Amino acid sequence: MKSEIAKSKSVDLSVDIAGVRLGCPLMTASGTCGYADEYADFVDLRQLGAFVTKSISVAPRAGNDYPRVVETRSGMLNAIGLANVGLDVFLSEKIPLLEQLGLPVFVNIAGVTVEDYIAVAEALEDVEIVRGVELNISCPNVKAGGIQFGVDTQAVRQITAEAKKVCQRNKLIVKLSPNVTDITAIAQAAVEGGADALSMINTFTAMVIDIETRRPVLANGTGGLSGPAIKPIAVQMVHRVYSQVARPAGVPIIGMGGIQYASDAIEFLLAGATGLAIGTALFVNPQCITDIRQGIADYLASHGDDSVKDIIGTLEV
Repeated sequence: MKSEIAKSKSVDLSVDIAGVRLGCPLMTASGTCGYADEYADFVDLRQLGAFVTKSISVAPRAGNDYPRVVETRSGMLNAIGLANVGLDVFLSEKIPLLEQLGLPVFVNIAGVTVEDYIAVAEALEDVEIVRGVELNISCPNVKAGGIQFGVDTQAVRQITAEAKKVCQRNKLIVKLSPNVTDITAIAQAAVEGGADALSMINTFTAMVIDIETRRPVLANGTGGLSGPAIKPIAVQMVHRVYSQVARPAGVPIIGMGGIQYASDAIEFLLAGATGLAIGTALFVNPQCITDIRQGIADYLASHGDDSVKDIIGTLEV
């Protein structure tokens, strides 16, 4: 019934992320679809509004030892270790593949020093298909004793400000870690540093133990928890940051964390997210992007809304 309503009424799914127009709010979460070619046979990427790459660093990275992934109830842990082909191969081999998508591309970038981030961001500034860079600030800062960039307001403000100097054409997106005392303070630091958009949330640090060996299942010991288990926390954090930081500053949020169905996506929109990143759900159902997109359209049509923009941040509390 709802699908019939949606067909009889045209709804506008387009959104604007800091000046980049997307045909719909949906995009991949960094790392879950590699460089797009890995999933091309399984996912209709044309249903996306944008594509977000896995992390890119200056030099290639082999990543962590195996096992790197373990399933949990209502989610999964990963400890990939930012394995990637490196900047040079990305530019020469992966960019031509991404150009075939016909979508805006946001490149997630990683580093262990501020200079690493700047080098990658600068190299991407003149790549036409790239419309934004997403700073993965959950990386360890070697110049600060290995503490993650994303847990310290001063470090977040600094790395964002330095990246902003080279991101003149590309939009600067800062990806927030939930493993902090006050995520609104980190968000505020990113905005003060010049972030054009915020993406949130990254994974939660977690562990699974093999009770027979009495050792962690992951070779790295800990990994990042993602999937439906974290969705209620992610929605709450998005709403807090939207209400206290993003809305007053006019900075859009790309929400993520456990989106599996259209109803999940709609929760994030109501909480204040403009964009929506899908990650773990793609491993379970590669067709979920199509289902979620249609479900959002059905919801808008059945509730008398003409545009997805009409419901962003309309949560009543």
